[in-house]
Amino acid sequence: MAIITLTTDFGEKDYFAGAVKGAIYSELNDVKIVDISHSVSPFHISEAVYIIKNAYKNFPKGSIHIIGIDSELTPENKHLAVKLDEHYFICANNGILSLIASEIKPEKIVEINIHDKVQTNFTVLDVFVKVACHLARGGTLEVIGKSIQDIKYIKQYEPTVNSDKNQILGHVIYIDNYGNVVTNISRKFFENVGKGRDFTIRARNTSFSSIHETYSHAINFNVEKDKRQEEDGKKLALFNSAGFIELAVYKSNLKTVGGASTLFGLDYLDTISINFE
Repeated sequence: MAIITLTTDFGEKDYFAGAVKGAIYSELNDVKIVDISHSVSPFHISEAVYIIKNAYKNFPKGSIHIIGIDSELTPENKHLAVKLDEHYFICANNGILSLIASEIKPEKIVEINIHDKVQTNFTVLDVFVKVACHLARGGTLEVIGKSIQDIKYIKQYEPTVNSDKNQILGHVIYIDNYGNVVTNISRKFFENVGKGRDFTIRARNTSFSSIHETYSHAINFNVEKDKRQEEDGKKLALFNSAGFIELAVYKSNLKTVGGASTLFGLDYLDTISINFE
């Protein structure tokens, strides 16, 4: 059974996500549709990339991923279908592919050219669904587009190291549903620069001198519960499941104890520094 995933900024209030699913089932009843996320911030390409890059690898090879972010067809925003890492991606040529493919070269890229055969003012619903169902039936990319090499590139924010090799400067690239703050500093980058040295992570007025492996690793469970320091709301840094340094609050809740983003005053692209001793 073919798998088609959906990653969009449609939200949950409107009919858009449901309509896309209905259109897929109208063409293929023997298909599995998986919602990766419909809560991407509107038109936020970097946020969508973080979500899809860390989700798609868990799906079987051959899965088809529709990305409905900034997808309206314009002369400057054509549509692409891509085979990458034995998966298929359908998205707009707005720079999103350049970030998804930053580490793995696509096997094939085509610019979708079936628009004259499909009447639409909702391209994800009509064009992207048609392409996804074509691929799900075993169709080839060449049938729905012309092969291209050049795509739109956008700058990917990378952490930097100073000339003395004792400071990393990174940025916030994602804020999750709990308010936890994900940086663009990977474990590998941190370890290559740090080489085991002591360090201090600084984010505005908040600092950290250790990095945990999990959220609960920050809690000393050898101490009786009633004798531990306050757990909910405890600040911590950790290597998250995607392999990046994340600044978090233990059992955060944006409606009660708050989250790292609100408590630390951090937002997208804010600077994070790590100083080594």
